[in-house]
Amino acid sequence: MSDSADASHLEHMCERSGMRMTEQRRVIARVLEGATDHPDVEELYRRASKIDERISLSTVYRTVNLFEEAGLVAKHDFKDGRARFEPIPDEHHDHLIDVRSGRVIEFRNEEIEAIQEVIARKLGYKLVDHRLELYAVPLNDSGSTEPDDQK
Repeated sequence: MSDSADASHLEHMCERSGMRMTEQRRVIARVLEGATDHPDVEELYRRASKIDERISLSTVYRTVNLFEEAGLVAKHDFKDGRARFEPIPDEHHDHLIDVRSGRVIEFRNEEIEAIQEVIARKLGYKLVDHRLELYAVPLNDSGSTEPDDQK
């Protein structure tokens, strides 16, 4: 186990899963844990290499894949052509993606959660997991979001 008091939750989870934690893996875990924007591998590399210039892009790819295979990070495809990552959250949440800026907003809505349960039950299923991604444009954007026939 790490004797570092400032080790991230992700680092501790890696250690608990039996993963050997090199210093570069620790840096990548900390960068990923500290991210608020669901970065892709290239962005993780940019951030991690500022901390440790010896980290290579291939090391980041291998490490993120290792974390994902261990069930410690979630991989998302937000339809922007790049895989994006976040540590597995303690509590379920969904995502709203601003299709113009690429910004990802996490949210939780109990009404949506309940409706999904009802839908699954009506179709004869028990819901065990789900992933909801909403793709949107800002209402206050300079361009109108109303259809042409409603202007």
